[in-house]
Amino acid sequence: MPFAENQGVRLHWQEQGAGSPVLLIMGHRYSSAMWYPILPALAAEHRVISFDNRGTGQSGMTRKTTVGEMVGDALAVMEAAGVQRAHVFGVSMGGGIALELAQQHPERVISLLAGCTCILTADKPRAPAFVRLLYRLPPPIMKLLFPNRRPNHGYGTAAPADAVARDLEMVAKDPFSVDGVIAQAAAIAGYTNTREKVAQLTMPSLVLHGDEDAAVPFAWGVELAETLPAGRFVKFEGSGHNFLVTDSTKAAAEVLAFLHEADGRG
Repeated sequence: MPFAENQGVRLHWQEQGAGSPVLLIMGHRYSSAMWYPILPALAAEHRVISFDNRGTGQSGMTRKTTVGEMVGDALAVMEAAGVQRAHVFGVSMGGGIALELAQQHPERVISLLAGCTCILTADKPRAPAFVRLLYRLPPPIMKLLFPNRRPNHGYGTAAPADAVARDLEMVAKDPFSVDGVIAQAAAIAGYTNTREKVAQLTMPSLVLHGDEDAAVPFAWGVELAETLPAGRFVKFEGSGHNFLVTDSTKAAAEVLAFLHEADGRG
C-alpha cells in the first residue's frame, strides 16, 4: 500500500491505468474513494493518481493545517509517484488546492480542472467557526437538529434516485478524523485567493459546475471560468454540489475530451 509523506504526515495514495498522468484532489471531508463515479472512465485512458487528503481515509491528520500545506501534500504524492507534470483535477476544497498548486508551481501542471469551486476572494463569505464544531455531534443528533429538506439531499433535481442512494451509502462508510476535517474547514476559512493571481494561470483550464449548487454558488463557478485566460466552462443542469453523482456520464465525457485536447491529440 503506497504512502507519501509531507512534514511528518503520512498520505495514502493509489494509481490506476496508464497514459498521461491525472492527479485527483478530493474535497472537504471525503477520501479519494469518493472519485468512484468517474474513476473507471478516467483510468481507461490515463494514469490516474488519487490520494486521501490529510484527515480522511487512510492518511494521517493534523489538528491544524493550511491550504499551502495541503498543496504540499499533493506535491508529495506527485513525487512519490515519480510524476513531474500532471493534469490536476480538484473538486470543491480540492479545486481550491488545485488552483493554489497551479499558482505556486505552474511548471508542474499540464492542465487545470476545477469542479464546484471558486476563487475564494476576501469578499466571499465563510462558514462561522461554530459550524466546525458540529462535526463533534453524533450523526443521529445532527439529523434531528438539521433535517435535510433539500431535493435529493442537495444533489440537485436531475440526480437519479439510485445514484443518490448509492452515494449516501458511500459517504456513510467513508472514514475521516473529526479533528482532521475541522482542521480542513479552518484552513478553508483562513484562506484567501485573488482574481489577479488566477488571471495569471495560462494553462488549459476546465471549470465544471452544477446550476443548483447550494454550497458554492453557480455564479462563482462562472466567474472562475471567465477569469482563467484559457478557461472553458461546463454547466450541469439540475445538479447540486456533487455533479459527479448527478451526471457521471457527462462529467467523464467532458473531462476526457478536455484531457485529450490538452494532451495535443484534439
